[in-house]
Amino acid sequence: MPIRMTLPPTLGARIAASDRTQFGAWVCSGSAVNAEIVAGSGLDVVLIDAEHSPNSLETILAQLQAVAAYPVAPLVRPPFGDPVVIKQYLDIGVQNLLIPMVDSVEHAEAMVRAVRYPPHGIRGVGSALARASRWNRVENYLTEASSTVSLFVQIESAAALAQVERIAAVDGVDGILIGPADLAASMGLIGQQEHPDVVAGVLRSIDAARAAGKPAGVNAFAPAAADRYAAAGAAFVLVGADVALLARATEALADRFGAVNAAAPTESY
Repeated sequence: MPIRMTLPPTLGARIAASDRTQFGAWVCSGSAVNAEIVAGSGLDVVLIDAEHSPNSLETILAQLQAVAAYPVAPLVRPPFGDPVVIKQYLDIGVQNLLIPMVDSVEHAEAMVRAVRYPPHGIRGVGSALARASRWNRVENYLTEASSTVSLFVQIESAAALAQVERIAAVDGVDGILIGPADLAASMGLIGQQEHPDVVAGVLRSIDAARAAGKPAGVNAFAPAAADRYAAAGAAFVLVGADVALLARATEALADRFGAVNAAAPTESY
């Protein structure tokens, strides 16, 4: 007899069950080893990125398998919100999706349809072939699939900010993530995540999500910014990335041991 499987709770369910802000880190190296190291750190969320990182379906799958033994929520960002790409991500077992650059209600609604089976969406049915259902070892997967997926959309442009209340309220969008770096650039303030207008946009987005009964996340590598947004009600905050941590730590080693060291880079994400 096959082993009957139960899928882990989604990020949305974890947030709902918690009484504190969740904290996480990006894994941008494409490395399953790095993903497992981050997963065992004590952080709550591991964000596997394929928008700005060298990730394929195969490397994402390896990272999902590497972190599966740990009590973390893997959140995966595709390069763009394409229904075919989303179908493939869901089929390899991605339960928590983060769609970048969602600028309108219509785009958000299209992403909801992409993660749902007909008649409520357009996701292709291939559960018998896919890790998503553990090859049909998850009972009732087809009828309950929507409850096993959390869909987050990114608010990271002036256009999205202008509609953030309506985007956050879209049925089937489980939460939002604000990207201050792209938001700042879109506002003509590239590299100025701490500009008052950018901070105000982030705070407006957090309030919009909370008003809609949805969690809001924020990307905030600077500790003071992370503390500010957590205090403002962000349900989860992303506070670092594997590649950035390695870069800064090796620079510190070079500085400590007298190696030639270029000017220190500025935080830009």
